[in-house]
Amino acid sequence: HFVRLPKNARVLDLGSGCGTLGLLLCAVNESCRVTGVELSQSAHLAAINNIRRNGLTTRMESICVDVRQVPGSFPPGSFDVCVSNPPYFSGGPASRTAALARREDACSPADLFRAAAWALKYGGDFFLVHRPERLGEIIAQAGAFHLEAKRLCLVRHGPGKDVSLILLQLRKGGKPGLAFEELSLTDELGQPSREYKSIYHIE
Repeated sequence: HFVRLPKNARVLDLGSGCGTLGLLLCAVNESCRVTGVELSQSAHLAAINNIRRNGLTTRMESICVDVRQVPGSFPPGSFDVCVSNPPYFSGGPASRTAALARREDACSPADLFRAAAWALKYGGDFFLVHRPERLGEIIAQAGAFHLEAKRLCLVRHGPGKDVSLILLQLRKGGKPGLAFEELSLTDELGQPSREYKSIYHIE
């Protein structure tokens, strides 16, 4: 919902897991093509299965490769858009079931921005979801790779609640200027908000 794609977009999903983001993007945009890179062999195989089951073998692919190897895996500027739902945590106990997906041992923000900056054409956009407490660090590190924050959405579970997630659009070579948005998942009565229903096509 937050991602904006140009026509015939080439999209790179960094840390693509089982392919969820790519499947959703292909569902709402008939002209995009998505390449996912994923370190976990089991997640990569699940993505291949999901691509086949959804009849998207001509528009989607999954490659089992480390995000840190992206600069050697594609020619520079190969993609119009990058997306990522990366590990959120820099430390703490490793998850027993999803260590690579939750802790950034193999995918730090710098690793992510280096990969995106290499893969994106000039003027291309990187769409990222992350934790609000990492925002300052993320914007500062992205700037070191010439990725300028252009659009920020603060996601809350309900009105007046703390921000639980941030959605950030960064542009390669972008000029300064940041637009702010907010999204509440529920309304004052605790029911799904109008925006939530629109995003998930409810009613």
